[in-house]
Parts: sequence; structure tokens; C-alpha cells
Amino acid sequence: MKLAEYCDTTTSYIGHIESGRKFPSMDMIEKIAKNLKIEPYLFFVNRAEHSPGAAESAYPKLPESMKNEIKSKIDQSTGKIISEILSNY
Repeated sequence: MKLAEYCDTTTSYIGHIESGRKFPSMDMIEKIAKNLKIEPYLFFVNRAEHSPGAAESAYPKLPESMKNEIKSKIDQSTGKIISEILSNY
């Protein structure tokens, strides 16, 4: 409940993000990370794989579906930028 309050959103929206039913904006990812006092990139890594003995739940982890959606959006944006750059040459 406090996280939603600190991020200026509703508890149901945070719950939807946690369950993978909603996809947060980059601004919301930054707000959540700031309030959890972690770097945003930590939502995208499995800490147990990078730190032997670390608990799987040491840091929040986005569902695979959200990671795939973010990757897809980054790929699309990158493709557009590259196309724009190449069209100027």
C-alpha cells in the first residue's frame, strides 16, 4: 500500500504490475525502483544467477512476459532510430 502511495498510483495498479497483467511505463519503473532504493536494471536480472547463495527474492523481478515486451519496444525504437540515421546519409 505504501509503495503505491509513494509512487502516486493505486494499489490495484501495483498489484497488476506484480502479477504481469499491466506493463509499467519507464517513468513508473523508475519511481518504483527509487522507492525500493534499487537501480531500475535490477528488475531485469535474476539476482540468484549473479550472486551465488543469494535468495531468488532478494530483489523484485519482472515476469518474463514484461521483460519480453520491454525488449520488443526497445528493439522497435532502436530500429526506428537506425532507420532515421541511415535515411540522412
